[in-house]
Parts: sequence; structure tokens; C-alpha cells
Amino acid sequence: MKFGILKTYVVPHPPIILPEIGRGREKDVNATGTAFKQIAREIAELAPDTIILSSPHAPLYRDAFFMSCSDIDRGDMGNFGFPSIKESLNNDLELADLVLQKAEQNDIPIFADTRENKLDHGSFVPLYFIRKEYKDFEFLRIGLSALSAKTHYLLGQIIAEAAEKLKRRVVFIASGDLSHALKEDGPYGYKPEGPKFDKMVTDILSRTAFDELLTMPKKLINEAAQCGLSSFQIMAGAFDGKDVEAELLSYEGTFGVGYAVCRFVPQKQNSDRQFLELQKTGGKTEDPYIALARHTIQEYISKGIIPDLPKDLPTEMTEKRAATFVSLHRNGNLRGCIGTLEPRQNSLASEIQNNAVSAATKDPRFSPLKVYELEDLEISVDVLLPIEKIKSLEELDPKKYGVIVSSGYRRGVLLPNLEGVDTVEEQVAIAREKAGIAANEKYSLERFEVIRHE
Repeated sequence: MKFGILKTYVVPHPPIILPEIGRGREKDVNATGTAFKQIAREIAELAPDTIILSSPHAPLYRDAFFMSCSDIDRGDMGNFGFPSIKESLNNDLELADLVLQKAEQNDIPIFADTRENKLDHGSFVPLYFIRKEYKDFEFLRIGLSALSAKTHYLLGQIIAEAAEKLKRRVVFIASGDLSHALKEDGPYGYKPEGPKFDKMVTDILSRTAFDELLTMPKKLINEAAQCGLSSFQIMAGAFDGKDVEAELLSYEGTFGVGYAVCRFVPQKQNSDRQFLELQKTGGKTEDPYIALARHTIQEYISKGIIPDLPKDLPTEMTEKRAATFVSLHRNGNLRGCIGTLEPRQNSLASEIQNNAVSAATKDPRFSPLKVYELEDLEISVDVLLPIEKIKSLEELDPKKYGVIVSSGYRRGVLLPNLEGVDTVEEQVAIAREKAGIAANEKYSLERFEVIRHE
């Protein structure tokens, strides 16, 4: 008899697919409903001991995962006008306890909520179909977090290890919709990133290229207005080190939201699919400028210290002085940017350290960086070349030159080659507004080039 993760499924969670709620409109997503009924029959044939489900609509925390550790999970569809549609499930607390132990050993924060938790609709909709075919199972519900893709994947590994150790026969359900921006009349209107995201994710899932789930473009993820990716990353981690057979059972975008149903079956062991280990050993060595900024931020945020300079830095970083800017992004969004127009420290390396700490803790637009944000922090370091005075806008190019707009003591700076800044007029206007200089005031212009490390 096999133990551990027997099968996993990616599923959506549209309440309208329930006939009581859809009142006929469920027929508009008939392929999704048919796929749900199919996987419910498959699960009944497997007769698992436990069903684990990850849901984007369970309680969501920035710096930890939610896990329901009450004796029973109950829920209904009262929020959608049907409180009479109810479910009640006994939780697998022994499995939950082992997952918690392993998570603590791996520094993965999980909030074990022992209160009686109401089932969210991201969990309820899949369970509605499953429990029509099979009810003799215990349950374990997990939420998502704002932690990194790698951390979600690692949680999946831990879940699989715990299931195998306890000799549990487990089915994992990764609940999550794809893009909510597929149509103008959809919940978020239409964005071209919506169909692009759905095509990319369904392709990745069909090929079981789970490493690609961990490195999808952040801008695409944000613009697609999706809710399932982190759930799929947990599921993928449960298959780490194994070949996987996949089948996309259905995909629909009828209501402007992507609904995919996909089945995954583990096969033989394959060390080439240990994706976190491969990322550790197979990637390029990080640029020393970025590595220094990252190490400095990590030490300062986690320990409150600015570390000594590494002894193996390039001589250009230790023997030269230069002005720098350090920019921080998370999930495609700016998280801090601080810099200097003239060198203030005794070396370029010290300049980077000083500005890295300032970008992480002193940018007035943001709260100081938190420990949980460190893992997926994107860092760029710009080293400024000499500043030049200019007389007209014709001497600017927003892709090549940064700009300094000055009027008296007020000074606004904008770095070159920034996403969304395409014209000289836009560049100057943004820098001017940053300095509080009105359009009708006199101002002077300077330009500079940078060497960008990212």
C-alpha cells in the first residue's frame, strides 16, 4: 500500500458552480463542473486517510502561514445567500502537529489556530463536490502568506515528509483561481497580462515544470490579479525530487476569471527535480555589489548590526569612492530607494552599505523592512558617474541619463532607465514634483549616467 501524497489537484473555487447558487449559470462553466465531478470520483476510489487543502481565502498573514488546528472545521455558504449548504469536517491534528514540528525546524512560521474556524469558500467549493462522493477522511486546511515562493514550496516538501512519516494516505488540493482580468466585464476588467498569465501557468502545470512556478515575472503576477499561484507552489513542493504525471482536465474563463482543473500523480524518484537544491547550486554567483547590499541589509534587519566588509571584495569597491543609490523591490513593487549624489564614505563598498541600510529603514515613503521580507527582496545598486550641468531638455535621454532638477535649496533626482518613464518630459516632471518645484518656477538641470548592478 502506498503512503504519502497519492495525488494532487489544482482546482478553482467559483461559488457559482454550485447549482443552488448558480441557478442555471453553472452550465456556463460546464467543463469545470464536469472536471470537479471526475476528480471527486477519483478521490473516492483512492479512499485517502486525509485531504489537505491550501486556500487563498483562509486567513492570510504577511509573515506566517495559517493552519486550522481546531478539532472540527465547519462552514456554509451563507456569505453567498445559502447558509443551508453546510459542511463539517474532523481535522487530522496528529498530522498537523508533525507539520508544525518540521516547519519550526526549518524556520517556517505557521500560526496554528486552535479556535473553531469557519471554512472559507476557497475550501468549501472543492469539498462540496468531493463529499458528494467520499466522506471518510480527516482534513487539514492551510492558508497562504506573503512569504517567498521558495518558502511556499518548502512547506509543500514538509507536508509530504510528514504524511510519509505517519504513513498517511493523502490527497492534496491546491485551491486557487487564475487571472481575474480576462474580460472587460470581469471582476477586474481586462488586462493583457491576464490571458498571458493563464497561458503561462497552465503550460507550466501541464509540463510539471514546477521550478518555473518559483521564478515567474513579478510584474505579470501582480497585473494578472490572480489568487492561486502560491497555493500551486505549495503543491509543487510536495512532489520535490519526483517525476510527476500531469493532465489538464479543463480550463475556462467564461466569467472573466481563469478556472483550471489539473491532476498530478507522483512517479519515480528523480534528483534532477529537487528544485530548491538546484537553485542553490546551479545559479550564477551574485554580483558582489548586490551581494554586499543584501548581506548588509540582512544583518542589520535581523541583528541590528552593520557587518564588517568582506575580505574578498573587488579592489574597485574598497579603493575607490563613488556616489550610489540602492533600490529595493518586492513582488515588483518599490520597497525603498536611498542614495547619494556625492560620495560620503571612505570607499564605494561603505557607500553601498550605508545606502543599503537607509533604503531598508529610512525611506520616508515606507515602514522599515521586516525580517520576513528579506528572502524575496530584489536589490539593485546604481553607481553614479560624474554629474554634468545641461542647458536644455534636448540633452536628456531618460533611458541613458538620470536627471537632477534644482531650484534654490530644493533638489529632485530621478534615476535613468526606470520602468514607466519613457519621455524626457515625464522624467523631468517627476523629479521636479519630488522636489516640490512648481511647473512655472525657474529651475536648473543636471544629468548623470550610472553603472547599474542588478
